[in-house]
Amino acid sequence: MARRDFLVVCGLLFNVFTWLFFLISLIDQIIISNLITDDLAIWATFYVSIIVFSIIGSVLSKRFSGLEFLYSWIALGAIASLLPALVNNFTVIPLLVVSALFGASFGLGMPSCLAFFTETTKVENRGRIGGIILLIANLSAPLLAVPFSALSLMTQSVIFAVWRGMGLSVYFLKPKNRDSPKVAKTSFVSVLRDRPFLLYFVAWLMFCLVDTFEFAIIEHFLNPELLDMMGLIEPVVATFFILIAGFMCDWIGRKKIVLSGFVALGVAYAIIGFLPLSDLSWYLYFVVDGVAWGIFYLTFVLILWGDLSQSGSREKYYALGSVPFFISYIIPQFLTESFVEQISLSAAFSLASFFLFVAVMPLVFAPETLPQKKIELRRLRKFADDAKKAREKYERKGNG
Repeated sequence: MARRDFLVVCGLLFNVFTWLFFLISLIDQIIISNLITDDLAIWATFYVSIIVFSIIGSVLSKRFSGLEFLYSWIALGAIASLLPALVNNFTVIPLLVVSALFGASFGLGMPSCLAFFTETTKVENRGRIGGIILLIANLSAPLLAVPFSALSLMTQSVIFAVWRGMGLSVYFLKPKNRDSPKVAKTSFVSVLRDRPFLLYFVAWLMFCLVDTFEFAIIEHFLNPELLDMMGLIEPVVATFFILIAGFMCDWIGRKKIVLSGFVALGVAYAIIGFLPLSDLSWYLYFVVDGVAWGIFYLTFVLILWGDLSQSGSREKYYALGSVPFFISYIIPQFLTESFVEQISLSAAFSLASFFLFVAVMPLVFAPETLPQKKIELRRLRKFADDAKKAREKYERKGNG
């Protein structure tokens, strides 16, 4: 991978992932400062808009040159970020419109951005490069957002617009415009009929649904101290395990890492089901859930769909593959307190562990997306290095 392409990809993904964090922070501040109680509809609108416009964007991107579409998308995001500065008094309706436009400005070009990441990285290095980018973005976004939260809404809006506009700086790096080769048109139906895609997608969807459901129950039943610890431990563990997972994905393959995440999480759920009153069980769950999210966030959001797709169809793979991730943020809004109260903590986690083990079944039949030749080549290189070190050690002893 050329250094220039690496800088372009890092710049694009870092800018967009941190900008998404800023958008979420901005919506949250507007809701709190304006005492808006109907936040369910606002968040649902935001995430549904991302899903819908990701699908639309994956179709529209084929009508434009790849980089021209990305530049237009960045400019649109910068303009959309200015919207809160233009509204004097936020009520539910204006905020619904702003949330929808925020979601649209993010979702429209995201599949193309992720497809560009795949096009500019080698399959054997994709995990570690993605892990480094996500690690930096996840560490930087909160550190940047916290100081901004003390500023006025208008000031924050302008700063975030400038931040998003800085994504256009990749233009000066003169990246190569990678036009997709002529391939047969790929429909969304054909993507869903792709057996490897479907196997991974089903497992990813089941995890998102189960983990989201469990979080709603935890939020209701767990004491505030443990909830605070969960909010601290899980993001930290997930952030740093993204990097570890990236290197492991390139070393032993994607499938084994994903399977390990599912199995570990299923065991953690089972322990909570048997020992729901033990604090030690909960700390174990926080760590394992963070590890699982680090693995799945990297593999299912950034890597797998690019590995499984061909040039010219990647946008549609990424658009559909991201749906479970954003659905996981929509579902909790519709789980009422009365519904959650009817479910016991022990029964919920026991049932969840069963569904997670069921989710592993599609993965058993799913193919490894890292070419076997690359895995064997790495093993041979490691074996050769170890043999060389052993020989040098032996020669030193002989000379001594």
